[in-house]
Amino acid sequence: MADENVHKVIDGLPAPATPPAAGDGESQAPGIGAGVSNIVRRWKREDLVKRGSLVLHGFGLVFSLIAFIVMASNTHGDWKDFDRYEEYRYVLAIAILSTLYTGLQVLRQIHELSTGKESFSRQKLALLSFISDQVVAYLLLSAASSAVPLTNRMRENSDNIFTDSSVAAISMEFLAFFALAVSALISGYKLSNKSYI
Repeated sequence: MADENVHKVIDGLPAPATPPAAGDGESQAPGIGAGVSNIVRRWKREDLVKRGSLVLHGFGLVFSLIAFIVMASNTHGDWKDFDRYEEYRYVLAIAILSTLYTGLQVLRQIHELSTGKESFSRQKLALLSFISDQVVAYLLLSAASSAVPLTNRMRENSDNIFTDSSVAAISMEFLAFFALAVSALISGYKLSNKSYI
């Protein structure tokens, strides 16, 4: 009778789970293998985001530096001198500001990638990058946009090296704006991703 009771209890229990078959970690049931692969995937994604941000800040640095050099050297005497025009002085000032900002960001990011140490907490750094990328990007857009009408009016009267240099500097500022705008999107992604390891 005791044997019959034992068999009834055993028959009522669910069957023991079979271990997952040996093979790749993705076909297995969620467990240790899946958790590790998720963490590795997240690390790879974060590394890609860091390197992408560095590349975008590098492009911003190059374009801002070219805009700064071209506009600062745009002095050809008489009316063909950039400092006679408020719009061009604004383009130069923002190009200098953007060059300094992106240069510091590139140095910081290279230091962090080479040493593996972060200068600030991830959340504070993401917030700082998000705000500063947007501010500098909109300043670049503002400066380039303010100089376009003046340059177009000058090019209607005479197309020369002064107006060509002005167009080159303005174009570089637009390109720097696009690089920093995409970088701000990446910073926003990092800021919204609260699951830090």
